[in-house]
Amino acid sequence: MHERLGLDKLFNIKTQWITSLSSATNDCRWGMEIMYAVVKTKRARGAEITAVNIPSISRNEVLVKVKSASICGTDVHIWDWNAWAQDRIRKIPLVFGHEFCGDVIDIGADVTSVKVGDFVSGETHIADGTCYQCQTDRMHVCQNLQILGVDRDGAFADYVALPERNTWKNDPKLDPGVASIQEPLGNAIQAALPHDNLEDIAGNNVAVLGCGPIGLMAIAVVRALGAAKIFATAGGLNKVRMGLATRMGADLVLSAAVEGANIPQIILDETDGNGVDVALEMSGAPAALEQTFRILTFGGRVSLLGLFDTSVRFDFNNSMIFKAAKVYGISGRRMFQTWYQAKGLLSHSEFQNKIASVITHKLTMENVEEGIELINSKNAAKVVLEPQW
Repeated sequence: MHERLGLDKLFNIKTQWITSLSSATNDCRWGMEIMYAVVKTKRARGAEITAVNIPSISRNEVLVKVKSASICGTDVHIWDWNAWAQDRIRKIPLVFGHEFCGDVIDIGADVTSVKVGDFVSGETHIADGTCYQCQTDRMHVCQNLQILGVDRDGAFADYVALPERNTWKNDPKLDPGVASIQEPLGNAIQAALPHDNLEDIAGNNVAVLGCGPIGLMAIAVVRALGAAKIFATAGGLNKVRMGLATRMGADLVLSAAVEGANIPQIILDETDGNGVDVALEMSGAPAALEQTFRILTFGGRVSLLGLFDTSVRFDFNNSMIFKAAKVYGISGRRMFQTWYQAKGLLSHSEFQNKIASVITHKLTMENVEEGIELINSKNAAKVVLEPQW
């Protein structure tokens, strides 16, 4: 359960602040003002809706008034306080949430590329810009990486602060719901194109294992990139997500609950025994990992994005080495090649409409717990929250 603290008092404070907003100066003193936020206050399940300071911004940061924020699997882990969260989360209290869009309302003194009024989304991987990875075009895996809503306060709030470098300016006409899920869309694009691998997708057979939100978006991506035949697998008999997989462009959607261990043979039969040229493992299920390499053609490519709960056993000899498989681990998005690829894809109305349909629920941020439960029960794909309290 979440708790709501001091909201009547907060409403009066917030009303007074709004009336004086137009006279605010660019002195980065926002930490003196108050906002609502969803806050992880204890190392236990759940969170609280409470009053916190609007974040102060430094000279190279911007302050964004949140329009929409979407719930990610990471947020569910933090809410549920599973083993991953217990090991990973060090900052308590923490405003979590990291997928968002909104309007810039203030900028630091050294900010030059973003202005007040810009409609932006956020790249959530905050890099130091100085390490070996950052200086060799691998900023998304910075040695000193911080993640918004995990290592520093995030976007389940009225306002969020982030570095200028991490802002992405949107087309003002872009739907806020879609704008808020460009970060996970970027995961799907990076899985499909880890090194601009268009040549192994266009005209070839592709499998997407896992029909969670990122897997669904990956189906739409590889369809837009010209895949010949697309196979999708779902972990259970989830009619909502399996229906969306077809909507995204999958030619054949299979369920582990129905086809189960027969999935590899079905896909091999559908590809004249050759298997798929590209397989995207998006589920983090050990059985799906084994199937990924069984259906892969010799010399094919695998992208691994799904995270596994524990260590897994794997037959490297027959599954990878003798198959001469090319394997990519997918973490985040390339900064900022992937964002430009997302912009190009979203410029096509058919693709943008598909991505919008992955959003199955829109709720107020006050009802974050309902959104978490919809995801846990697999009755939703993507849930978008709007900061109404």
